[in-house]
Amino acid sequence: MNIQPIHIDTAELRKLLGTSSGDAALLFLYIRSGNDPQTACAQLNFTSTRLSCAAATLRQLGLWPEEKRSAIAPGERPQYSEKDVLEAMDQQASFRLLRGEVQRLLGRNLNTEDLKILLGFQHYLGLPPEVVSVLVTFCKDRARMRGNLRAPSLRTIEKEAYHWAELGIDTLESAAAYIQTQNNRNSKIHQLMDILQIRGRTLTAAEERFANAWLGMELPREVIALAYERTCLNTGGLNWNYMNKILTRWQEAGFKTVEDIRTGDRKSTEKTAKRQLDEDEKAAIARMLQEV
Repeated sequence: MNIQPIHIDTAELRKLLGTSSGDAALLFLYIRSGNDPQTACAQLNFTSTRLSCAAATLRQLGLWPEEKRSAIAPGERPQYSEKDVLEAMDQQASFRLLRGEVQRLLGRNLNTEDLKILLGFQHYLGLPPEVVSVLVTFCKDRARMRGNLRAPSLRTIEKEAYHWAELGIDTLESAAAYIQTQNNRNSKIHQLMDILQIRGRTLTAAEERFANAWLGMELPREVIALAYERTCLNTGGLNWNYMNKILTRWQEAGFKTVEDIRTGDRKSTEKTAKRQLDEDEKAAIARMLQEV
């Protein structure tokens, strides 16, 4: 095993910490040290399944040494006909089984338009049946988390399927790694909502953009809470733009803890007081000169 100095930039470190996967972090360090991923099983004492999951996590994070390739072929999306669906149902046992599994997961029968979309998952996006099943389950769970008790439509699932294809998610391992990353993110979003006292609803798209930016700053819970407290004191409630300015200013100043912020506040107050004192001294000198 080669031992070389390893450089990890801040963005990479945040990704590794955010995924909460020790195997992925260990594999990343192993590869970054100049070692061949193919020897990881023997050197790190990984099973092939353990290695596949760790590698899939790194691919989702964009930390794998190879470039991710989209599974979507160039050009316009194909349009499937009713005849295509009938032929698939008649000639492809895998498609018939997939239709039955998706119907079971969604709790309803699929119509012809639904089956055209499902055919695209297999033929155009190249998603294996087991990955499609995971995809549908993921979309169901996401809808439930957002308070929607109805199963998502195939059109909604199709949007996520194209997103997976663009990310190169086409195996159970890569799907599991992606879902783990999303679950970690959702957990952090809910923790943030708790700090901001947002309950009984989901974030809007604009709010979610702010939330993702703040999570990317990797600030402790107490720092976020302090920013929220100051925002409420100064604006009368949660003002996303105002709070964003506070957090951005603290990040640019390099403040990572509440103590850093309080120390910075004290220095700022002392500097302001000294500047005011200097101005008062100048005014006093000017008055003395006038009296002479």
